[in-house]
Parts: sequence; structure tokens; C-alpha cells
Amino acid sequence: MTNTPEWAEDVKAESDAHAAAESQAEDELPKSFTPGGSFFLNAPPTPPAVWGSGGDVLWAQGESLILAGPQGVGKTTIAHQLIRARLGLQDEVLGLPVEPAQDGKKCLMLLMDRPAQARRAGHRIFGKDPEDYLNERLVVWEGPPPYDLAKRTDILAAMCARAGADTVLVDSIKDGALGISADEVGAGYNRARQKALAEGIQVLENHHTKKAGANGGEPNTLTDVYGSVWITAGSGSVVMLWGDAGDPVVSFRHIKQPMNEVGPFQLIHDHASGLTTVRHAVDLLDMVRIKGVHGLTAVDAAAAMFETKKPTAAEREKARRRLGQLVDKGLLAKVEPEAPGDPVRFFLGRAQLPSREAS
Repeated sequence: MTNTPEWAEDVKAESDAHAAAESQAEDELPKSFTPGGSFFLNAPPTPPAVWGSGGDVLWAQGESLILAGPQGVGKTTIAHQLIRARLGLQDEVLGLPVEPAQDGKKCLMLLMDRPAQARRAGHRIFGKDPEDYLNERLVVWEGPPPYDLAKRTDILAAMCARAGADTVLVDSIKDGALGISADEVGAGYNRARQKALAEGIQVLENHHTKKAGANGGEPNTLTDVYGSVWITAGSGSVVMLWGDAGDPVVSFRHIKQPMNEVGPFQLIHDHASGLTTVRHAVDLLDMVRIKGVHGLTAVDAAAAMFETKKPTAAEREKARRRLGQLVDKGLLAKVEPEAPGDPVRFFLGRAQLPSREAS
């Protein structure tokens, strides 16, 4: 009989304990695996929208939407209108439809940044709605959360569950997770956000920008959003609002998109009613009609869309995509140049031409 060294018995005991722990962990794993073929091949051609239609999606289901901008440009005003639409009290915001919340589910508003001011903004927007209905469907949390969301990453989903909500407004990110410029804090907050999304919560977030963009101009890139890169990296859609505090007209740019870029727009805030409308959206079909036999180029379209005399390569490409979408719908016709170096031109499609009978 061979004597077994004591250290070997210790190793065996540790191995057995580790195997038992692994077996227990496997039993405790949630049953959330999905067959790969079903996951990839059954994906919808366009993302299902909370806010938007077709490929023009500003807020996709299962992905968060960030409304970013400096103080006083209407982030809370637009967010409250989106919540009101989720409650079924209005059909659209900025001309795009909003999907109502699930039957029996509530909306939770975490008003952590100046809740008294947010309350006044909400009074303008919800002021004519039935109090009993709002009490039944809308829940408000005032001030800081019970725990830092980046440190206790389960709290955001837990608060939604406690409120019975399938929609949450985080106003604003910096007040839910302190030190948001640090990557470890940004990563922690993103994990909290992803846990809420995994539970079927639709997440809407207000956030701030840096004071200005490159060379002191209007911020219009993801790097102009304040804080850790994880804030925008973990979001499905980012909208940038820009203007001076209290301006009735502000700019709207969709700088991260689930599919198509929506806008850019000029927005009008009616501070008396709390409602926001689109003041100016370039109508490419009208531009093509005006150009007539000369046709519209992508450069001309980009100059109008982005209000600049010298559109960048990226802006020209965005204009080409927008024109291409109208070609795909049969609204425009694309004509290749006869001479090398000449631009592609766009003309009215058959659906836009007057019929012979009408003439």
C-alpha cells in the first residue's frame, strides 16, 4: 500500500471543492443562451424603435438614448415630452412617432439634477393631463439615488423593478454616478445601464457636453460629450443639443445613430407650453425641384443641410446617403456624369413628376 503524502490530500481536497463550486455556479447561471442562427439570421432589417420610424430611429428598443447639451438648451423639456408620449398622452415628438410603454407598466423619472427646476418644466408639459392617470402611470424620484449607480450596478434595474416601470429617465448621468470622467466610474455606470436594458427597461439619459467643441465652436462629435468614453460607447444613440441657456431656438444633431442619421434640425422651444417643434429641416425634394434641369449635387445638398459654404467630406457623404435613400424610394433619379470629374446629379423621380393627364 502506497502512502499518500499529506500535501497531495490537500491538493485533492482543494480540487474537489473547486469542482463542486463550478458545478454550483453552472446550476445558478440564468438560462439565457440563444442559438446563434436564430440570433443573427432573424435580426430585423431596421431596429425596432421607441422613438422613430423605418430607418429614422432616434431611440431603439434595448438601447439607451442620450440627450447631451449644456445647461438650459431643452434636454429636460424634450425628455419630458418623450416620457409623456411613453405614457400614451401624445403620439409623437419632433414629428416622429413614440411607442407607448407596455400595458400596466409605469415610467420612472430620476430627477437628480435640480429637481425643483425639472418639476417646473414638467408642470408646463403635464399641466393639462389628468392627475389620477399621472399618479397611476408616472413615478418620480427626487435627488440623488440611494447608492452610487456606478458602485452598485444593480440599483438602477432594482429601482425600475420597485417602481413597476419599463421606462426610466436618468436626469442626469453625472448625478447618478460621481466622478463620471474616470473610466472605472464610466464603466461601472455603463454596466448599471446594461443591466437595466437586459431587464427590458428602455433607458433615456440626460447628460452634459464639454464647454465647447474644437476651436471653441459648436460641439458635434462624441468626444465633445463630457466624461468617460464608456458613457457614449455603451449608448445606442446620442443627440447633441446646442445653444445658449434659454434660447428659444437650438440646434439638434444626431451624432451616434442606430441606423440613419436624423436631422440636423433647428428646434423651437415654446417655453410657455413646454413643447418643442422643428423649425427648419432641409427638404431635399424641394431643392431638386428648384434646381430643375440642372439637378442637385451632393455638395449643394450638404451645404444646405449643414449650413456651411464648405461642407466636409463626411458631410458630403451624409448628404449622398440621404439622396440615395430618396432614390431607393423612387422619389429621386440619380444621373451619372458624362464627363470625368463632373458630379453626380439628382433629379425628380417618376413618382414626383406631374402626370400627363394633369397637364
